[in-house]
Amino acid sequence: MALPAISSYPLPAAAELPRNRVDWKVDPARAVLLVHDLQNYFLSAYEADAAPVPQLLANVRTLKERAAALGIPVLYTAQPGGQTPEQRGLQQDFWGAGLPDDAHAAAIADAVAPGPGDKVLTKWKYSGFVRTGLEEHLRDLNRDQLVITGIYAHIGVLMTAADAWMRDLKAFVVADAVADFSADDHAMALRWAAGRCAVVTTTDTVLEGN
Repeated sequence: MALPAISSYPLPAAAELPRNRVDWKVDPARAVLLVHDLQNYFLSAYEADAAPVPQLLANVRTLKERAAALGIPVLYTAQPGGQTPEQRGLQQDFWGAGLPDDAHAAAIADAVAPGPGDKVLTKWKYSGFVRTGLEEHLRDLNRDQLVITGIYAHIGVLMTAADAWMRDLKAFVVADAVADFSADDHAMALRWAAGRCAVVTTTDTVLEGN
């Protein structure tokens, strides 16, 4: 039930992305950048120096810098370590105990660590909206677009994008700023998102023209 050891695979190129069903564009005045669960514990399933990790972190960092330049708020989700069985709920059945009670494991990777003014939300379930206050933060900021980066694409990233759609919030999944268990899982998540609930885009194009 623990995390699998994830073999190296390349992040998808723009030419490999699925066709989007909608043509939404990011508006910096309406958007928030979400860095989803990029904690050392989840990254430890990968080889640190092999694809996709270096490019993933570099692309998220690029988006953070671009967001800062455009005045786009940055929010993070992060799961707490040492959760009780009651806190884990059904995640216990699928994934076991989860993050250990260890500060380094629970920390967000240094390369994309929160900066001054960034907010970290404690996350409990697949969707970043469940018991986190994420929707309330977006409403308080008068924002209705969510640019999603992080891991894992076919689990929390996809569920957060779908949940955004159900709340009438426009989601943008950045294909080369998310990573997954495998190239197949990654591609499946992008196909489902593009066809059902979000715009799938790339680091180079998501904020293009802004």
